[in-house]
Amino acid sequence: MSKRRPEHGLPPALFYNEKEAQKYASNSRLAQVQSEIAERALELLSLPKDEPCFILDIGCGSGLSGEVLSENGHHWVGIDISKAMLDVAAEKEVEGGLLLGDVGCGLPFRPGSFQGAISVSVLQWLCNAEEKSQDAMKRLRRFFASLYACLSRGSTAALQFYPENAQQVEVITRQAMKAGFSGGVVVDYPESTRAKKIYLVLFTGGFRQLPNALTAESRVQTECSVNERMRTSGRKIKRKPSKKSREWILKKKEQARRRGKTVTRDSKYTGRKRRERF
Repeated sequence: MSKRRPEHGLPPALFYNEKEAQKYASNSRLAQVQSEIAERALELLSLPKDEPCFILDIGCGSGLSGEVLSENGHHWVGIDISKAMLDVAAEKEVEGGLLLGDVGCGLPFRPGSFQGAISVSVLQWLCNAEEKSQDAMKRLRRFFASLYACLSRGSTAALQFYPENAQQVEVITRQAMKAGFSGGVVVDYPESTRAKKIYLVLFTGGFRQLPNALTAESRVQTECSVNERMRTSGRKIKRKPSKKSREWILKKKEQARRRGKTVTRDSKYTGRKRRERF
């Protein structure tokens, strides 16, 4: 018997409750998978190198994909239907803006606001109407029409999703094309049941060739080339600063300053562990 899909149970606003949100905050494996998908979605945008862009994160959740955008030097705004997930993102003090909203009702942004958009595991939720008054096709149409409008001309959207079947892929793609997009589906690791990931890659402003999908061979070649570059250059992988370390505290203080908050000045004692008093 096949495992029941989340979207066939509760609506997303109820499914992603406080318990589910904490799972995203504490489960390292879940965070790793989410970050890897976001990295790939960002790669599929083919943004200019070393140029910060303004990106829309659709279904931003607890901010895992937004952190990937920040680490790559981009600015972003995230929208999500789950307040519990957004609360986790706010607690983590992510660098992007956060907005509570149902993307099936349309994206509430000005025309041409973003230079790209990414999404992780959202589209399949739009194919289900939680109420009798809702129409899944209308929700898809509103979503894609508003997405097309808020993207700047010549930009790309990379939307990863978990379709229920081939028919659902066709329905989603057709609605995107009706909204004015060109593009199509990119399937990474199609030969693997576990690693297989599906992305809807959409272009505004004319037809472009779809990016190449990743395969098992390309994955090995990529890992080899990365290891070789590290070996020859002697550089180590850049890792996030550990929580409460001096580097972590300085980064958080700098984020607060950029937001206009009053922050105590840095000193040689910043981040030092205080002596215990008896």
